[in-house]
Order: sequence, then C-alpha cells, then structure tokens
Amino acid sequence: MEVTPKTLADVKGGTLISYEGRVQLLEIAQVPDEHVNEFKSIEKFKIFNTNNLWVNLNAVKRLVEADALKMEIIPNPKEVDGVKVLQLETAAGAAIRFFDKAIGINVPRSRFLPVKATSDLLLVQSDLYTLQDGFVARNSARANPENPSIELGPEFKKVSNFLSRFKSIPSIIGLDSLKVAGDAWFGASITLKGKVSIVAKPGAKLEIPDGAVIADKEINEPGDL
Repeated sequence: MEVTPKTLADVKGGTLISYEGRVQLLEIAQVPDEHVNEFKSIEKFKIFNTNNLWVNLNAVKRLVEADALKMEIIPNPKEVDGVKVLQLETAAGAAIRFFDKAIGINVPRSRFLPVKATSDLLLVQSDLYTLQDGFVARNSARANPENPSIELGPEFKKVSNFLSRFKSIPSIIGLDSLKVAGDAWFGASITLKGKVSIVAKPGAKLEIPDGAVIADKEINEPGDL
C-alpha cells in the first residue's frame, strides 16, 4: 500500500497501524469520537493511505478461493440534503490485513493528488499544475514544496457553482493560504499571493475584478481591494 506524509489537509485520511501482529488500515469512521482529535494529529500519525494498492494476483486468487476476504463493514454517518443517513461501506485498503508480509511504502506527494472537493479542483486547475505527456506535473516555478491551504465556503461546494463563480482560475503559484466565504465572484487573470482572505459581508455581493493582484490581504468589501 502506498502511503504519503500527512499534512493538515489530510487529517481525515486513513492510516496504517500494527494490530494483532498484522499491518491494518484504520479509517476515521472506525475511531471513537473521544479519539478523533488524536487520530487527526499529524504528529502521532505521520502518514496516510493514498488508496494506491499493489497486489499479487495469485495471492488474491488464493484468498478469494478460500473465501478468506472477510471485509469489515464500516458505518459512516453522513448528511444528504439535510437528512441524516448511515452509509455502510468497505475500504479496499482494509484487505491488506489478509495478506502475509503486507507493507506500506512511503511515496512522495507527487504520487497523490486527490480531488475530493472544489478546493482540490481549484488547485489542479490552477497554474500550480501543468499537463505534460498525459501526466499532471507540479509547476517548478513554485518555491514552496507544500501546496497552498485552500478553504472555500458552502457557496462553492457544488462543482457547477464553483465553476460559475470563476471567469478563470486565479494564478496561485505564490499563494500560501486562501479563505473564501460568502457571495464572492472572481474575474479573469487574477493573481493571489501570500495569505489571502476574501469573505463577503452577509447579503452583499463581492466581485474581484479582472486582473486584480491580491497579496497578503483580507477583503470584505470592494473598498478593501
């Protein structure tokens, strides 16, 4: 199983533990509420599962024929359109405990570029990454080895809303962190640098104009630009 160093953006990611003499995957949904903060610690759990698995097909065949893959059902409480539901799921990586000599391989972040939320989508659509020979490659112009921290409000949660609020994705090569909330809209050819917070006041529409360069700034109204 490929694992990679955990950052503050990955605190919910499953990690590997040693239990009953075997390497096993531990997901956050399996952690009691009183230990969730401990699980999220990047000091105690320094790596997390990337969901990339390398398996010997002969070993899989043996386990399937022996009916030995007894996958654990993980109850995962969620809310869908305001309704609380209980999602029952299995984690493919959890099968690692059935294989002898299973190990975790620590790989660089370049092997792991998840898109689970629109904040992740902003990263991969920006100039921080380029497409080279069919592979997504990080822009060498960025000096900081870490990706910017991006937090988008509920107005950006759905992909359709996210796309409609950006004429084009801003340049973020020099960005450290970005927080956006409220009724905010972005023009074309915008550049964001350093630590940027764009939070529209309740009931007000905040438009970032074409070509704006925003560096280390907190913006709540047009006069702040």
